[in-house]
Amino acid sequence: MKIIIKYVLLDLLRNRIVIVYTVLLAILSVSVLGLDANPAKGLLSLLNVSLLFVPIITILFATIYFFNSIEFTELLLSQPIKRKSVLLAEYAGVAASLAGAYAIGVGLPLLFLVSGTESLILVLTGILLTLIFTSLALLIFVKSRDKTKGIGVAIGTALFFTLLFDGLLIAFIYSFGDYPIDKAVIGIIAFNPIDLGRVLMLLQLDVAVLMGYSGALFKKFLGSATGSIFSLACMVFWVILPLLLSVKVFKKKDL
Repeated sequence: MKIIIKYVLLDLLRNRIVIVYTVLLAILSVSVLGLDANPAKGLLSLLNVSLLFVPIITILFATIYFFNSIEFTELLLSQPIKRKSVLLAEYAGVAASLAGAYAIGVGLPLLFLVSGTESLILVLTGILLTLIFTSLALLIFVKSRDKTKGIGVAIGTALFFTLLFDGLLIAFIYSFGDYPIDKAVIGIIAFNPIDLGRVLMLLQLDVAVLMGYSGALFKKFLGSATGSIFSLACMVFWVILPLLLSVKVFKKKDL
């Protein structure tokens, strides 16, 4: 398994897309942080950039990579290696390379320009989102037989979590605003890893004007510490669940 991870990592380290992704993140980080003298607003702006670009780029790149590596996967499966080990090793290699790109592209500028606990939480949020959407990409790969269909599903998934979900949530809030739905909204937010990442970061900033509706709810009913733990636990669950489903489907899949 370690050999497979090493091969995938070496392959991706030579991939220009990963290098360009790292450089673009670094440029965006330096630009955004340099625009505002207020560190909290700078971190919030960088968070919004991360929440918009990281899920889409991660799920698209990972989905395409998994489909392009199908021949390599078939070759590995012809060896006395468990299917579970092959799948998890490929996931680990892709996730580690993309997470490393984010850690370098965003983490290094933050280290020099706005170091602190909030910066560490932002990097952690980006890495968790990378792991989550790589996990979702793996699930799409094992569930889809056609590459074009898989890429379409990946794009749809990214757009749902980045755009459509919040629209549906707002519609729900407006439709049932006369009822005590605050706790229900907290539960609904748990179904969107992007919103969870946003809340996790906002709870660290602890700036009332920047909290937003979801951040204010988490702070009101759970408090900053408990809300952060809840958000973090839900995001870890979002990493694990698609992985478990992927392994279950892949064990029975006819390649």
